[in-house]
This record gives sequence, structure tokens and C-alpha cells, in this order.
Amino acid sequence: MGDQFVDSYDPRRWAAAWTPRQALEGRAARRSASRQRLGSVGLGAGILLAGAAAAWIARPDAMTPRPGVAADAPPGAGEAQSVRRTLQLASAAELETALRRFGLDAATAAQVAAQARPALGAEGEVRAVLEMTREGGALRFYRLQASNPDSSGAVVRRGEGGALETSRLAAEMRERIVVMHGIMDGDSFYSSAVGVGVPNALISPFAKALAFDFDFQRDVVAGDAFELAYAQRTNAAGEAMGSPLLLYASMTTQTKSAAVYRFQQPGGEVEWYDASGRTVARSLMRTPVDGARVSSKFGFRIHPVLKYRKLHGGIDFAAPTGTPIYASGAGVVEFCGPKGANGNFTKIRHDNGWETLYLHQNRFAPGIAVGVRVAQGQQIGEVGTTGRSTGPHLHYEVHINGERVDPATVQPDPSESKSLTGAQMQAFEQVRDRIDVNRAQGSS
Repeated sequence: MGDQFVDSYDPRRWAAAWTPRQALEGRAARRSASRQRLGSVGLGAGILLAGAAAAWIARPDAMTPRPGVAADAPPGAGEAQSVRRTLQLASAAELETALRRFGLDAATAAQVAAQARPALGAEGEVRAVLEMTREGGALRFYRLQASNPDSSGAVVRRGEGGALETSRLAAEMRERIVVMHGIMDGDSFYSSAVGVGVPNALISPFAKALAFDFDFQRDVVAGDAFELAYAQRTNAAGEAMGSPLLLYASMTTQTKSAAVYRFQQPGGEVEWYDASGRTVARSLMRTPVDGARVSSKFGFRIHPVLKYRKLHGGIDFAAPTGTPIYASGAGVVEFCGPKGANGNFTKIRHDNGWETLYLHQNRFAPGIAVGVRVAQGQQIGEVGTTGRSTGPHLHYEVHINGERVDPATVQPDPSESKSLTGAQMQAFEQVRDRIDVNRAQGSS
């Protein structure tokens, strides 16, 4: 059976079956077949090149994109006849002009912009995706999607019969928790926090949240560790929307550590609690001004102006003119105005009978007047150098039972510490646990 086939793995059978003449004839046949294949390839390549050239000449997107404008081909009625433009506008007021600039006639641009504008904010950037079709060399409107930074907006499209149809887009927002850690440098908490990427808007709230446990001008030094967690709303593109909200703050020094959680009781004010649900609020904050340097402590000293030994009945916090001053505790304003060597000063009587004084202010905060009740941490004025002063600073005093005491040594009243119970405690635990889970994971 094998004798019937020329193909064999035996060379002797190849020689017997394949004569020189047959070899020549086979060579000629192979050359002819090769020429036919090359001709076919050349013809195919020519057709492809011709088609590519035709497609390039008739390409739909013949306009050159302007800086900041992306162009690509959208899904539409025929990919080869579609044009897309992505426009980033400073406000909705620019929409009509932009539509005309990128191919729509004046009447259509006005109609499309009018349809989309009610869904767009009066202020803020607008992202618009314009889709058109090229028909007989002319551009014809197909679809526009215009959205606000929060992803809300409108879609305007050409429906059957050419009429414009509009549909609204709902905002797509989500909240994520961001966790950050840092080590204090040798300069300040501000520079330490900024150095690890903490948003500037969170630096003051962080210091206030821990104001009952730490004096950031005296208690915190280089090498101390801090941690915070904050909530940030983002749009569908993952871009931050609105201001971040501080949820958790902690500081660890060589001598102590403290951690606080933000919690708002139903219908109540926002307060800070430790992990066990006990409020950390005290009658007075440790420091009534942010970012200041203690330039003079409580006690006897040589007065810098009078040049004789005199009791310095408070603490001086040196800070630039205009630095905000806060009420160290809730109470009622008993005095607010200029008073000789004290300069512009405010006196607050607190609910437990204690009094605090704030001297040498540059000016008072709006609404601060005698008889007005202020909340703890509310701004009451600005640092200045009025009265008998050698430079911009806040002179801060605490009076207990009519006597001046060292603000740095005032101890919190144990009766002030209140703990959450019942349903409030259960609600707080859910908030606390969510924050702690994200702290363990890093962020969410």
C-alpha cells in the first residue's frame, strides 16, 4: 500500500519517484504559483492603502482641537461619520458660545444650551461632551451631556423627527474616609500636618478637638505622633467635592496620649468623645489662639515696659496681628471695649463662675458685645498690640473666685465629664467602630 505514494520518509523512494524532468517542471510550477501569490498580496495591499487614504480624506474630525479640548469618536450613527468634543467650561454661561465655536450653527447652539442650562449650576465648572454627525460635509447636532462638578446635569439629544429631547442627570456622590499619620517636626504642628498632606481646612479643627488635652505651643514637641481621619465627599470621577470633615484626632507625646471621636447626638450639638463615650469637653480650652508662641508665662517678672518686678497675671501668646482669638469656654460677655493699658479687651463670665480676659486685641469679632452669649471655641476677636504692648500678642488671664490663676495649671472639674448612655451610646459605638475599621485599613 505504501508503494502507491510518492511522499515517504525513505530517501530512496524520493529518487525513484522524482525524475530530473519532473523536478524542472515542478520548479516552474512553483515559480508561477509564487508570482500569483505575490500579485494577490500586492493587489490586496493596494486596495487597503486606497481605502485608508479615502478614509483619511473623508475623516469626520477634520477640526483641530483647541487646547484643553479632547476629541475622539463616539458611538453614533456610523463611526466614520461621528465627531465628539469634550469641553471644560468655567461656567454654564459659556456653553452656548462653546457649542458655536465647535461646529453648531447659532440657532441650534442657542436651543441646546437653553435646554441644558436649567440643570446646571449658576456657578462652578461645567464638563460638556458634544457629539455631532457629519452629513454631506456639514456637522449636525446629535447629543450633548453637560454635567456639574457633582455629576448632576442634563443630556440633550436629537430625537426622531429632529426634535430635541432632554433628560436630567442625578448627582453621583459618595463619601470616603481618609486616614493620615504624621510625626511632629521641629517647627510647628501646621508645617508637620501640611508636610504629610493634611488639608489646610482640617488643621485648626484638629487642634481644637484636642485643645482640652494639649497645648500645642508647650506640650507637643518634635518626634510626637499624630493621626487623623476625615470624611470627604467625591463625585463620580472621584474628585473631592466640598470641604473635608474631621472625624477623629489623636496625639501621642512622651508623657501622654489622647484620641477623640466626633459625634452628634440627634438634635444636639457636635461634641468630641473618647473611645469609651465620655465627653472630653471642659470648662476651658488650654489655648484660646491657634499657632501662637508662648512669649511670657504666668508669674513674677521684670515688666518689659515699666522695667520693674511685677506679677504677670496671665500668659502671653505671640502671634501675627489678625490671628483669630477664641472664647476658651461658653459664657456671657461682661466687657468688650478699650480700657487703658489693657487695650481692646474682652471679659467673659463662664457658667461655673470663672472669668477669662483677652487683652491687647486688634479688633473684636462682629456681634461681640456686652451681654452676648458666646460658645466655647467661638471667635471673639483678633490678636493685636493695642494698649501697653511691645508687639502683637494676646494676654490671656483666668480668674477663679476673683483671683488670677495660672491658666496652664487649671485642672478640669471631674463633674464636667459626662458619658453617653443607652441609645446614644449605641449610636456613638457605630460611628466609632466605622472610623476604627477605616483606621485599621488605612482609608475607604
